[in-house]
Amino acid sequence: MYKLIAFDAYGTLFDVYSMGQLAEELFPGHGQAFSLMWRDRQIEYTRLVTMSDPNPKGSKHYLPFWELTIRSLRYVAKRMNLNLTTEFENRLMGQYAKLIAFEDSLTVLKSIREKGISTAILSNGSREMLATVVESNGLTPYLNQVVTIEDVRLFKTAPQAYELLLKRFQVNKNEILFVSSNAWDALAAKWFGFDVFWVNRLGHPFEEIGERPNYEGNSLSKVLGVI
Repeated sequence: MYKLIAFDAYGTLFDVYSMGQLAEELFPGHGQAFSLMWRDRQIEYTRLVTMSDPNPKGSKHYLPFWELTIRSLRYVAKRMNLNLTTEFENRLMGQYAKLIAFEDSLTVLKSIREKGISTAILSNGSREMLATVVESNGLTPYLNQVVTIEDVRLFKTAPQAYELLLKRFQVNKNEILFVSSNAWDALAAKWFGFDVFWVNRLGHPFEEIGERPNYEGNSLSKVLGVI
């Protein structure tokens, strides 16, 4: 049914909220709130960059995802009135660079490849940071390509970001299943024309606009039931 299964990276294959544990160690009593606000601000910056100049040739405000991640970290520390020392910043960003994959990420990618279906990552992440996190989790052999929006300098949810998959693989839209744990990402991919699997680990409601995803499950492994 599908020739390509494409995955979002952060939050889908890799656990971004695991940063809360280190944040709690560095800022006792604030770890969870800190990590949630950091993630929200990071995504908000990608939207500001893209929406403020949605030029098909790339936003003039573009900054690599790594840089936006650092700047959102600094913003949240100031917002919460926490002392982000150079040491703390380096520790947090060092751990972000090597986020731990969810337990079923490797198994799912391996199973898909064994079925003869291509796999890819489509991510806002910069090329270098994606290469690091993929390699550190041993996923490299099970991915045909790691696709980054750096090539268009427009972050998801810009349609040019999703179009990259059609440029990198000789497949049609209806031959792609896009997998994301982020409801906004799943919605935008659906709007673009992909079939979508939403990994809803926390049992959240879906967005109140747009079409629902084609499939939904509480873990990444549920994708295997679809294919």
